[in-house]
Amino acid sequence: MSIYTNKTVLITGGTGMIGRQLVSLLMEEGAKLRVVSLEDPAAAPPGVEYRKADLRDYDKCMEVCQGMDYVFHLAGIKGAPGVVMDRAATILVSFLRFNTNMMEAARQCGVERYLYTSTIGVYSPAEVFYEDDVWKTFPSRNDWYGGWGKRMGELQAEAYKAEYGWEDIAIVRPANVYGPYDNFDISSAMVIPSLIRRAMDGENPLSVWGDGSQVRDFIYAKDVAKGMLIALEKGSGRPINLGSGVGASIKDLVDVITGHMDKRPEVVWDTSKPSGDKKRIMDISRANSLGWRPEISLEDGIKDVMKWYGENREGLHQRYNALSVKESA
Repeated sequence: MSIYTNKTVLITGGTGMIGRQLVSLLMEEGAKLRVVSLEDPAAAPPGVEYRKADLRDYDKCMEVCQGMDYVFHLAGIKGAPGVVMDRAATILVSFLRFNTNMMEAARQCGVERYLYTSTIGVYSPAEVFYEDDVWKTFPSRNDWYGGWGKRMGELQAEAYKAEYGWEDIAIVRPANVYGPYDNFDISSAMVIPSLIRRAMDGENPLSVWGDGSQVRDFIYAKDVAKGMLIALEKGSGRPINLGSGVGASIKDLVDVITGHMDKRPEVVWDTSKPSGDKKRIMDISRANSLGWRPEISLEDGIKDVMKWYGENREGLHQRYNALSVKESA
């Protein structure tokens, strides 16, 4: 019997890209699910209890945590580095509020196990990211506000272990995640959904920043969700990287996307634009030691996302996007 069978499980951000994959996997394991997000209730996955709530409000966090055995805290704000820097306060303060609130509410409500979703953005620039190196350096300036916000959640978990003896808090650091239900808003989307949308919507020539040589670690959302299940069961106490461990160049990525199109667009490399660090790859040996390995290739993952986008593009403008909501000054 799985540790999830008949357990009450809360997934924050459960209508999102990773959350939906996690919902499906946990339903297969026989868990009783509650999902919370800021999406319209019509967007909730079928077969779950849905709560629409703003987790920056501590009282709301207490409400959704009541009666839960486990919590997967996935709720976050995802966007391209340039947009994130423009919305620095929105990113930092939101992370500090809902990460702190959710973990404290879970503790107060007697939650047994808790998974905190951190990010590749906590790392300083390096070619390979090792979990134990994070606190030796500072986050990259490209991820400065989100990186520090996420680091504080990791530190909170460490503090809870030190003061309260709560050891069953797992921490995962996903790489560059992509999949169905990603953010495809051109004004804030990450590289994969941005390229897919612009290419499939007919941009020709297709303009790409940099020269294509930059290497990034891309990981499919379902692989991340599987890693989260393993981390909560076996990996509490130490952060765990969830990435491909090998990476792919932006040129390879563009070739995969355009190669799946009936009419392949011309590609123009805009070397006048910033392209970021040359190489960013995660070491995934710690995850491997727990029995996790990514299963979905970049080729198959991209093909799946392109199919999903083609079938769902008309309704994407209705989805909640924190970066399109301007806070009062």
